[in-house]
Amino acid sequence: MTIHLIRDLESLHRRLLSMCAKVEEIVNDAVRVYTDQTTTTIDKILLRDHEIDAIDIYIEEECLKLLALHQPVATDLRRITTVMRISGELERVGDLALNLTERFTEMKRMPKLVVPGGFGEMVKKAIGMLRRSIDSYVNLDPVHARAVCADDDLVDDLNRVIIDEVIVQMKKHPETIDAGIHLISASKHIERVADHASNIAEEVIYLVEGNIVRHKHHDDHHT
Repeated sequence: MTIHLIRDLESLHRRLLSMCAKVEEIVNDAVRVYTDQTTTTIDKILLRDHEIDAIDIYIEEECLKLLALHQPVATDLRRITTVMRISGELERVGDLALNLTERFTEMKRMPKLVVPGGFGEMVKKAIGMLRRSIDSYVNLDPVHARAVCADDDLVDDLNRVIIDEVIVQMKKHPETIDAGIHLISASKHIERVADHASNIAEEVIYLVEGNIVRHKHHDDHHT
């Protein structure tokens, strides 16, 4: 590995960590809108989402430059492609945070809906998965990455239960239908955050071990 490639890879790593921090921040801000713990507005979340988009574009462009200039192989090649994929996953989480903010903001204007108890648990689980997936990347830890992937099914189960409970409530109290639709949408967004966290963890496994594990745990779940 040349000195120039080492320097460029370290710079890329630092930029990705900066993106990770911004994504964690935007997701937490979106959740605070739901829990009434903040005055964060959609405009503020939108601005942060634009910042994340800009970093994603920068990282992709830098990765493509490194591939063209250095023609890396083996571990270096995996690192570059992994950074590019993780950046894409994080960008999508930023988009989900914006969508969550919109859903929660709309719900505040509607007749009160009893939020299922499992919703808060699912939010904590999904955010925890995201943080742990990032930690597994920082520490190059495939063991913890696999643990993140294992938790994805738990979030899927919580999402299904929450949707069922909300539908029951909507049938009993038609005035909550609009709020219920927003909550179901929010629940699906949270479930997608967990999916992206799992995808990041799978990329970490690929980076460290060279094994492509995408879709495997999903296949096991359906057999």
